[in-house]
Amino acid sequence: MSKPTESLPSTNGTHGMSLSQEQATKASKIELDIPRLHSLPSEQQNLYLLTFTLGLENHVCTLNYDDICLQQAQITKQLLQIVHLAAPIPTRVIRNSLGRCWSYMLNNGDRKPLFESINQLLAVISAGKNERELHSRHAAVHCLGAVYKAAGDSAITLSTVTCSGLLRLFKTAPNHVGLRAAIYRALEKLVGSVQRSLDEGIAREIWKSARTGASGDKAALVQANACRCLEQLISSTPHFDSASEFEALKTTIWKVCDSSVTLTRRAAASCLAAILVKGYSDSAIHTLRLRPKKGKKAGKTQASPLEDGDDVPSRSASPAPKRTAVKLELSLTDLLAQLSSHYVRSSTSNKARAAVTHCYVQVFQRLDSGLVQASYEQIADHLFTELLSSASIWHDRYRLLLTRKYVQKILADCVGSRILAESGRLSAAKTLINNVLRKYPQGVEEIPKPSKQALVGALNALMSLIESLGSVFSSLGDTCQDALIQVLQHPSYTVQIQTAFCLRAFVLACPQHLIHCASICMNNATRELSQLTTGRQSHRRCIGFSNGLAAVLSVSPLQPLYGSLEISSRALSIATELLKGSGKSDLRVSSTQVQVAWILIGGLMSMGPDFVKIHVSQLLLLWRNALPKPLTKENTAQRDVAELSYLTHVRECALGSILSFLESNQRLVTLDVSIRIAALLQNTADFLETMPVRRKDNDSLWSIVPTLQLSDLVVMVRRRVLQCYTQLINCGPSSGADALGDSKLLSFAVTLFSDPMYAPVSLESSIANSAANFGSIWDVSDNQGFGISGLVRGANIMTFLGEGTTTDLHDKRGQGHFLEEVDDALTTPICGAREYDSVHINKHESYRAQELPDPPATEVVNSAIALFAVVFPSESAKVQEFILEQLATNLSAGSLQRAPGRRAAIAINTATALLGALKVAVGEMSTELGDLKHPVVEKSLEALLRTFVIDPDPHLRRIGDPHPVVHSCAIEALSQVAESAGLAFSGYVSSTLGLLAQAWSSDAHNEEAASLGTSNAEVEVPTPVVVARAINSMINVLGPDLQDSSKARELILSFMGQFECDESAAIQAEGLRCWEHMNLYDPGHISLSTYVKLLRQKLQSSDGSICLIAADGLYSLVRRDAQLVFHLAGEGFEEQIWLTLNDRPNLDGIQSLIEAWLGQTCLGEAHDWIVRIQQVLTKSVAKQTESIPKNSKPAEAEIQDEEVAGFATGETTEQGRAAAPEPSQELLRWQVRAFALQCLSNFVAIVGKDLDLDHDSSAGQVLQSKVGEVIRVAFHASTSAVVELRVGGLRLINQILKIFGSTPDPDFSEALLLEQYQAQISSALTPAFNADSSPELASAAVNVCATFVATGMVTDIDRMGRILKLLVGALDSIIAPDSHETAVGELRGLSPNAQVMIKMAVLSAWAELQAARTDQSYLDKVLEPHVSKLLPLWLSSLQEFARLRFEPDISTYTGPPGPDESLEAVYAALNRQTLLKFYQDSWLGLVDAIASLIEQEPRVVFEALDAKGSSSQVNGHGTMTNVNYRDEPVAFFMVLFGIVIEALVTRPKDDSPRDILKILSALKKILLPSVAGNAIFEETLFSETIELFDRLALTEGLAVQSGLVDIAKTLCITHPSAGDGNSSTDLTEDVDQLFSLARIIVLVVTNTLPNIAEQQGTPRAILADDAISLIRSCFDALVEISAIFPSVIKADLYASILHIFSTILRTPACQASVAAQILPVFRHFLLKITTDERDSSSSAITSLARTCLHQLLAILGIAQRREHESSLACAKNTLLSISVLLTSASSALAAEEPLILAALEATLDCLQDLGLAKVAAGCLRSLLLNHSKNKTDEVVARYLLPRILSFITNTQDPDPENARALMAQALTTFVGLYVDDTDRACAAMSLVLPALLLRAQSGGKHLYVETAARVLELARGGLLPAFRGLVAEMDGAMKAFMEEVIREGGAGGSNRGRDGGEGASGEGGGEPSIALKFDFGGIRR
Repeated sequence: MSKPTESLPSTNGTHGMSLSQEQATKASKIELDIPRLHSLPSEQQNLYLLTFTLGLENHVCTLNYDDICLQQAQITKQLLQIVHLAAPIPTRVIRNSLGRCWSYMLNNGDRKPLFESINQLLAVISAGKNERELHSRHAAVHCLGAVYKAAGDSAITLSTVTCSGLLRLFKTAPNHVGLRAAIYRALEKLVGSVQRSLDEGIAREIWKSARTGASGDKAALVQANACRCLEQLISSTPHFDSASEFEALKTTIWKVCDSSVTLTRRAAASCLAAILVKGYSDSAIHTLRLRPKKGKKAGKTQASPLEDGDDVPSRSASPAPKRTAVKLELSLTDLLAQLSSHYVRSSTSNKARAAVTHCYVQVFQRLDSGLVQASYEQIADHLFTELLSSASIWHDRYRLLLTRKYVQKILADCVGSRILAESGRLSAAKTLINNVLRKYPQGVEEIPKPSKQALVGALNALMSLIESLGSVFSSLGDTCQDALIQVLQHPSYTVQIQTAFCLRAFVLACPQHLIHCASICMNNATRELSQLTTGRQSHRRCIGFSNGLAAVLSVSPLQPLYGSLEISSRALSIATELLKGSGKSDLRVSSTQVQVAWILIGGLMSMGPDFVKIHVSQLLLLWRNALPKPLTKENTAQRDVAELSYLTHVRECALGSILSFLESNQRLVTLDVSIRIAALLQNTADFLETMPVRRKDNDSLWSIVPTLQLSDLVVMVRRRVLQCYTQLINCGPSSGADALGDSKLLSFAVTLFSDPMYAPVSLESSIANSAANFGSIWDVSDNQGFGISGLVRGANIMTFLGEGTTTDLHDKRGQGHFLEEVDDALTTPICGAREYDSVHINKHESYRAQELPDPPATEVVNSAIALFAVVFPSESAKVQEFILEQLATNLSAGSLQRAPGRRAAIAINTATALLGALKVAVGEMSTELGDLKHPVVEKSLEALLRTFVIDPDPHLRRIGDPHPVVHSCAIEALSQVAESAGLAFSGYVSSTLGLLAQAWSSDAHNEEAASLGTSNAEVEVPTPVVVARAINSMINVLGPDLQDSSKARELILSFMGQFECDESAAIQAEGLRCWEHMNLYDPGHISLSTYVKLLRQKLQSSDGSICLIAADGLYSLVRRDAQLVFHLAGEGFEEQIWLTLNDRPNLDGIQSLIEAWLGQTCLGEAHDWIVRIQQVLTKSVAKQTESIPKNSKPAEAEIQDEEVAGFATGETTEQGRAAAPEPSQELLRWQVRAFALQCLSNFVAIVGKDLDLDHDSSAGQVLQSKVGEVIRVAFHASTSAVVELRVGGLRLINQILKIFGSTPDPDFSEALLLEQYQAQISSALTPAFNADSSPELASAAVNVCATFVATGMVTDIDRMGRILKLLVGALDSIIAPDSHETAVGELRGLSPNAQVMIKMAVLSAWAELQAARTDQSYLDKVLEPHVSKLLPLWLSSLQEFARLRFEPDISTYTGPPGPDESLEAVYAALNRQTLLKFYQDSWLGLVDAIASLIEQEPRVVFEALDAKGSSSQVNGHGTMTNVNYRDEPVAFFMVLFGIVIEALVTRPKDDSPRDILKILSALKKILLPSVAGNAIFEETLFSETIELFDRLALTEGLAVQSGLVDIAKTLCITHPSAGDGNSSTDLTEDVDQLFSLARIIVLVVTNTLPNIAEQQGTPRAILADDAISLIRSCFDALVEISAIFPSVIKADLYASILHIFSTILRTPACQASVAAQILPVFRHFLLKITTDERDSSSSAITSLARTCLHQLLAILGIAQRREHESSLACAKNTLLSISVLLTSASSALAAEEPLILAALEATLDCLQDLGLAKVAAGCLRSLLLNHSKNKTDEVVARYLLPRILSFITNTQDPDPENARALMAQALTTFVGLYVDDTDRACAAMSLVLPALLLRAQSGGKHLYVETAARVLELARGGLLPAFRGLVAEMDGAMKAFMEEVIREGGAGGSNRGRDGGEGASGEGGGEPSIALKFDFGGIRR
C-alpha cells in the first residue's frame, strides 16, 4: 500500500556510508529468500511471494530520496528476480506491486538507473520464445509500462527500441490474453509519456497493430486496451489527424462497437470521441459526409495487420507520405452526423447503438461547455430529428424505446445535468419550449410541426430540466404552461402521456400554476366531451386533457397550499355524470366517456383517504356497476368484436381506478372493502375466462380504442386484475388473503408466467425461438422476450412490491456512473415506456420509481410473479407441493425442446417467483410471513432449485472447472453467509481469508488470465470485486476482535492497500467500505490521516457509489471531531466540500457533514463561519463563455428603493469577504446557496441560545460585530428570484431582529444597533407583498414586520410607515365582512389553505406585539385600536385549532356529504394536517396574548367578547353563541386549557425545554381565576392535570420542574377552599386536591435530592445553580401553601416540610449554598405555624418541634465528627437551624423540655470548637436577645446567662476565633433590652459589668480597648441611671480599675471595640478623656 513520503520520517546518519547496521537489517528484509520460497508447499508459495512483494512495496514507499539512491540497485535486483521467477509465477497482484515500486523509485529518486532498468526489462521480453517464460514477459511488459509512465520523458531515445520489442512480443503471445492486453497497455503508457517525440514510423506501426487488435482479437480486454492505445496515439501525436486515418479508424471502431462486452464498447466510444473532438473546428465547412479518397496500395498496406512472420521495420525503412493528407476538420453538424448515420442504420446492433450513445456523451463532455450551451438547440434538434424521428428507429418498437432512453441520457443526464449550469439549463428549457413544443400545433405553413417522437424527446428533456431547476423555472411558467396545454391535445396517446408527466413535474416545481392548469384542463375536457359526436377527433383530445387533469390533481396533496377543493369536487361530479350518462351514447362515444371518467377518478384517488373516505360507498357502487358478474361463455361468444372490446375496455379503465385507490388509500382498505373488491376482481377474472380464444378481427372500424385490438385489451385487463390482487394483499387487513376466496388464483398466476404453450405474436419472435437461431434470451430485442419477466435485468433483480425496507448495499444501480443504465438497458429484451401504464401518473412514488412501466404482456408476468410470491408461502403444504409440481412439469415440458427461448424465459420467471416467495417467508417483505418448512415442500423446492444451479452440460460442469462466473457466485454467497452468521462464522475467518487471498492473487480469477474464455468472463463478472466484498464481510464478522487478531488484521490491511490502488471503481468502493469498518472496529491500527486523505481523494470520483461512500465516511469522522478531520484533510478541503455539494446537491452525506461541522465549531469559530457562508453564497464557478441572450432576466430582483441602492450594490473589502461574481461567472446552484443560508440560520440560532445563557458570549460578540454583513446576506437572499432563498432571507432577518433588536449600538449607546439597517430591512420586505409572491414568503414577511415593530427600533407610530400599514391592512382584510379572502399587500387569489396560513401569520404577529406590550409601552397606542377586533379572532382561531386537533378521524365513515354543506366542511379532514401545522406554529402565542390581555385589561377583554358574542360568524368559521363571559369564563377556558394540555402530552420529541416552559407559562396564565374560574378544580380535569404533572416531574429537566412547582403553588393559593378556615377532620375532595398539588412539589424535591426518598440513591456531589434555585423554590412553595391546608392534613404537611429540611441539612451537596438559602424560609415556616392561633397550641406542633430539634441535635453530633469535607459546613448550618428553631418556635416547646437544655449545651460546647466558635457565638447571641420572651425564652435566657458570663471571664482556656469578644458584646446588647425596665436593667448590669471588668483584669491590657467600648455602651442612653447606680455601689479598687480601663482603652475604643478585636491598642486620646469627664462628672459629685 503506497503512502506519502512526507508522512514518514527519514533515516538519519546513513549518508556517506556503505551500509550501516540498520540498513543491513533493512536490506535483509528486502531480499527474497528463494530457497525458503521453493521449500514451501505449492499452495503456500503464492501467498509467501505476495506477502514479500507487498512488504517490499511498503518498504520502498517509506524511503526518501537519499535512501532510494542508496538502495535502488538492490531493490531493482530484487524486482527483476521476482520477474524472472518460474514458480510461483508473478500474478496480477504481484505485477501491479512491482510496477508501483519502480514508479515510486523513479518519481522520488534518481533516474540514472532508468536506462539500465529499461534494457533489463527489454532483455526479459526478448529472451527466447518459450511459452513457459510468458509469465515473466508479462510481468516485464507491465513493469516496462509503469517505468515509462513514471519517467518516460527521460527515456525518449529508447522508445523506438522498446516499442519494437513490445510489438515483436505479439508473435509469442497468440494464446495469452493477459500478455497481449498488457502490451497494448504498456504501449499506451509509453505513447502518453513520449507524446510528440515518438517516431512517426513506429507510431504508425503501433497504430496498425492496435487497429488489428481492436477489430480482430477475440479477447475483450485486448480490444479495450487496443482502443485505449489508439486513443492515446490520437491525443498525444499529430500523425493521425487526417481524414483518411479517421475513416480507417471509424471502420475499426464500428466493428469493435458490436462487442458484447461493456468495457470494450466504452473504450471504442472513447477512442472515436477523441478523434471527433480533435477534428472539430469552428471554421469547418459543413458537409454531409467527409470521405476523402484513399490511396490504392499505400492505404491498404497501412491497414494490413502485422503477420507472425513479419518484422517491425526500422526507422529508416518507414515510408514517407507521398502527398499531403487532408486534415480532418469537422463542424458540429458533421461531427454529430458521423455518429447518427451509423446509429440509424438497420444493420447496426443495439450494442453498437449503446456504444454510439457513449460516444455522444464523451464528445459533449470533451467539447467546451460554452459551445455545448450555445449549440443546445442544434444538439437537441439533431437528436430529435436524426435519431428519434428516423424511420429505421421508430418502425421498430424496441429500438424506438431504447433510443428514447439513450436520447434522455444524452440530453438530460449528460448535457442538462452535468454540463449546463443553472442559467444554461434555464436557457435550454426555453429553447425546448419555444423551438419544439410551441410549434405544435402548426401555426405557420413554412414552419413544419415537430414529429411525434421529437415531441416525446423534448418533453422528457424538459421534465428533467424542470426537476433540476425547481422553483427557478417559475420565470418560464406562463410560457411552459401554454405550451404543455397545447401539446396535450396531440392525437398521439404517447405524446399525451408524456405531456401529462411533464405537466405534473411543472406544477410540482411551480405550484402557483396548479389551479390554473387544472381549470384549463377541466374546461377543455368538458368542451371536447360535448363535441364527441363531431368528426374533429374530440375523443383523443378528451383523453389527453383528462390525463393532464389527473396529473395535476395528483400533485395537490404534495402542494396543499395551492390546491383547490372546488376543482377536485367538480372533477368527481363530472366523472360521476359521465358514468351515469355513458349508456345513452354509442359504443365509441360511451367508451371515451367511461375512460375519461375513470381517469379522473383515478387521479382523485391520489388525494388520499381524507378526500376519498366520504365517497367510498359511492365508488364501490360505481365499481360494482362496471365489473358485474359475467354471463355465460355462450352469451359472450355471440357478441361482436366491438361490443366485446367495449366491455373489456370498461373493465380495464375501472380496474385502473381501483389500483389507484389501493395504492393511495391503504387506510380505507378495511375487511369489508377488501371482500367487496376481491369479489369484483373475481368477476373480472371470470369474464376473461368467457372471452373467445384467438379471436381476431383486423378491421379497424371494429376497434373501440385506436391502435388496440381485442387481444390487447384482454391482456391489459389481465394485468390490472393481477396488480389489484397483489396490491390488495399487501395493503389490506391481516385477514385480507382470506378475502381472495378462489383457490385457483395461485394456479392461474403460475400458468401466466410458466405456461409452455406460449405463442410468439410476431414472425420474428417465432424465428428467433427456434433452436437453430436461438443464442441468448438477453440478446432478443422484440420487447417480449418469449414472456420473460421484466423484474430481471441480467444479474440484477428489481425490488418486489413491499420490499422497500430492504436494500442491497452492493447494488450499484442508481449510484455508480450515470451511463451504467445505457449498458444495463441491453441486459433485458424488455424496454419500458410511460405510455404503457397511465396509472403511474397518479402515484406519488412507486416501489419501482426508477423504472418505466413494462409492456402490458410483460406486466402480466411481473404481476403474476409478485402475486405468487405473496400468496404461495401462506398456502397449505399440500397446495404448495402441488404448485411446485406444476412448476417442475412446466419446466420439463417436451415442447420446450424446440423452443429454447421460451424455456429460458420460464426458468427465469420460475426462479424469480421462488426468490420472491422465499423473501416473503423470511420476512424481507411487508406482507405476512409464510411457512415453507414442511419437509415435503422443502424437498420439492430443493429439487426445483437444483435445476437452476446445476447445468446438465458435462463439459461446462466438469470437476475442477475454474469458470469465473461459478467462482464469483460462490464467493458472493460465502460473504452473504458470513454476514448472516455473524460471530458464529468467526471460526472460519482464517481459512476464508486464505481462500480469498488465493483467489485474489491467482491469475485464473482476473481479467488478465491467459485463457480467452476466462478473461472474457472476468471482464463481465470480475472475481476481484466479490473478493473485496468478502473481505469487507470478514471485517464485519470479526468486529472489535480485529484488535486481537494480528494475522487476520495484517492480511486485511494488505488487501485494503491493494483495493486502494486498483483501477476498478467497484473494488475501490469496497475498499472504502473496508476502511470505514476498520476505523470503526480497530482505529488504533490504521492511520487516520491516510484515511482522511483517501476519502478526500475519492470524494472527487466520477463514480456515484464511490462519492457516496466517501461522503458517508467523512461524515462519520466529522461527527466525532470536525476540527481534527479538516486539519488532517489539508488546505482546500473546505472548498472541495462545497464544490462537491454543488455537483451533487442531493448528496445527503455532504449536507450532514457540514451540519455536524457547524454544530461543533460555530461557537469557537464564529467569525470564520460568517465569512465562510458569505463566500459560499457569492462563490462563482466557471460559466459558459458564450454570451447570454439579451432578453434573459437577471437572477436578482430589481431593487427600487433608492435608500438601499448603495447597500445592495456596495462592495466590502473586509478580509475573507468574496466579491460579487463577474458577469462571465455563475453562482453555485440555488440548492447549495439555500443550504448555506440554512446553515447561517442555524448558526445564528445557536449563537442566540448561547447569548441567552452567557451575555458575554464571544460568539455573540462576533455576530454582533458582523450583524451588518449578515443582514446584507439576508437582504440579497430576500430579493433573489428563488422562492426558497427569499423565504430563508426573511427568516434570517427575523432571527437577527429577535436577538439584537433591543441591543444598543456599542458606538452610540443612545441608539439601537439595528437602527442603521431599517431601510434595508424594510426594502427586503417589499417584494414579499407583491402580486407574484407566495404564501410562504408573505407569512415570513409578516413575522418580520411584527418582530420589527416589537423590538422598539421605532417607537413613533407615525414613523413605522408601511410596515405597520401592512399589518393593519392584513388584519382589516381578515375581519372585513365583505371580504372573501385574506390578502396581504398585493398578494391575491390564494387558495383556502394559503389564506389560513396568511391569517394565522397575521394573528400570530399581532399576538407577538401583545406579548411585547408589557415591556414596550409605545405598543399600547399600536394595539389599543385593534384589541377589540383581535381578541375574538384569536379565540375563534384557537377554537378552530382545537376542533382540528381533537376531532376524531373516523376513517370508516363513508357517507356522502349533505346538500347544504360547504366544501371546506365536507373535506375538512383533507386539509387537516396542513392546517394543523399553521395553527401549531401560532397557538402558543395566541394563548399567551389572550392570557396576558386578561391579566392586564380584563374589562377590555370582556367588553370585546360581549360585543362579538352575538355576532353570527367570525371569519367564516363557526358561530359564537351568546355566552355571559363575566359570570363564568370557562366558555373559552376549555379551549385554551385543552390545547395547552394536549401540547404537553403529545409534544414532539425534539421539543426543547424552552418550548415546554413557554407552554407551562401559558398554562399558568390561563389557570388564573380570572380566566379559569373554578373549572380546573372539577374532578375530571384536575385528575388528568395532576397525572400529567406527575409525568412531567419525573421525566423533564429542572427548568420544567421549576415551572411545575410555580403552577402547583398558584393552584393551591387560588383553590376555592384556600383560607376558608375549615378545621374539619374529614378528608374532603378539596383536601385531596390540595394534597395532590403539594405532592407534585414534594416529588420535584425528591427528584432533585434522591436521598429524600425511602429508597435512597446516591446523592449528587455538586448541585448546579438551577438545582439550588429549584430546591429553594420548592421549599418556599411548601411553606406558602402550608397555611391554607385544613387541620386534618396540615400536620402531615408540616412533618414533610421538616423532613425535607432535615434531609437538606444531612446532604453534603447542599451545605455550600442550599442550606443557607432555605434558612430564612425555615424561619418563616416556623413563625407561621407557631403564630397561627389554631395551630400554635396544638400538641402536633409541639411534637413536630421536639422531633425536629431532636433530629438537628443528631445531625450536629454526626457533623462534629468531621468525617467528610462538608461536615464543618453541616455543623454550622445545623447550629444556625437550632438557633432559628429555638427563637422562632419556642412557644411550641415546653419550658421544661430536656431537648432545649441539650441544644443549649451543645451550642455552648461549640464556643471552643475551631471552625464553629463564631457561629455558635452568633447563635447564642440570637437566643439571648430573643424578643418573644415567652416562658421558654426566659428559661433559655436564664440558662445561658451564667454560662456565658463564666465563658467570657475564663480567659485561661483558648479562644481561637475570639468568641469571648462576641459574647461580651452580646451581653452588652442583652442589658440594653431592659432599658425601659430599670429594675431588670440594674440586675442585668450588675451581672454583666463586673464580668466585663473581671475579663479585662484577668486578660491583660490588650483587652482594655474592647472592654472600654463595652462599658461606654452600658453608660449611654437610658441605661445611664442604672450604670450610675451600679458604679456608685462599687468599691474604690473596682472604680479605679474601671477608670483605668476607660482612660487607657477609650481612645477609639467605642469604634474598634464593636469589632471585638482583643488585640486593639489600649492607647487613649483626647476624645475619650472628654467623654470620660462627661459621663462620670455626676458620679464624682
